[in-house]
Amino acid sequence: MRALQLTGDRKLEIVDVAPPPPAGQGEVQLRVQAVALNHIDVWGWRGMAFAKRKLPLTVGAEASAIVDSVGPGVSNLLPGQLVSIFGARTCGLCRPCTEGRDNHCENVAGVHGFHLDGFGQELVNMPARNLVPAPPGINEIAAAVAPITFGTCEHMLFDNAKLEPGETILIHAGGSGIGSAAIQLAKKMGCTVITTVGSDEKIEPARALGADHVINYREDRFEGVTRKLTKKKGVDVVFEHVGADTWAGSMLCLKRGGRLVTCGSTSGVSTSMNLMMLFQQQLRLIGSFGCSMKNMENAMQKMARGLVKPVIDTEVDFDGIGTALERMETRNVFGKIILRVAG
Repeated sequence: MRALQLTGDRKLEIVDVAPPPPAGQGEVQLRVQAVALNHIDVWGWRGMAFAKRKLPLTVGAEASAIVDSVGPGVSNLLPGQLVSIFGARTCGLCRPCTEGRDNHCENVAGVHGFHLDGFGQELVNMPARNLVPAPPGINEIAAAVAPITFGTCEHMLFDNAKLEPGETILIHAGGSGIGSAAIQLAKKMGCTVITTVGSDEKIEPARALGADHVINYREDRFEGVTRKLTKKKGVDVVFEHVGADTWAGSMLCLKRGGRLVTCGSTSGVSTSMNLMMLFQQQLRLIGSFGCSMKNMENAMQKMARGLVKPVIDTEVDFDGIGTALERMETRNVFGKIILRVAG
């Protein structure tokens, strides 16, 4: 079968590999349909793996698939069923796993496509417990963006930041995959949404998703505009995933008692911080990573009901993956790039 493998830094190859064996106890064999690309794929492509990994490595951390066959002991899934795949190999046994806090697993083996072989291949075996059935009305692209794109936002906004209707939120990089998802989720619950984008071409698409105010951060200081828009009070929540380049400004945008929730650091992993501002303003800084399978379920239900939708920039096949990653690295996208695995 075909697989898309990283064989060195910035070196991707389409290779022929042996298909997996029949599904074992508690496993399901999947026919991968679509892979949604993320910045974690860019990091892996650059060689920024923060744990030991072996090359070659099959790429792809977020995907949907059709159940091809089920192994012994699997009764909740059937051949032909569309599923969304949880992207980390969790143990299923520790307290966080048994409590449904999957992204807090104490014995996680790694993230697929980054530490472990990912989903950029035609067939893959996965534990049935790591699969979330897609509800009626969900297609393969919507199922593909549930694990990271929408699931991450669900976890950030509602589990961690505790976003409430009527609050004001600043969402960075509104043209990114998670930025475009966060705009929709926050607006649908009745929030005032301010977002940043990197070019004038992204302003109207961001407004069309529901953003009330869109700031081109290359033209204006987003913190100054945000303070002006909020009459110097600041926002209730900052949705942060850019990192070093925006951190100080994000802190300045918060109102007293405001919450900053972060899931990423695409512009750098280290920064400095004004500690007096932190405690005097009684700010809350919240780290967020991944999501639970319940977040994935909630996201797909919202997509099925038409409350939110995947924002797709481009669809590519295996031959287009290199160009896709380069575009993501330069932020020359609006929404998601989808890698089609099945024809």
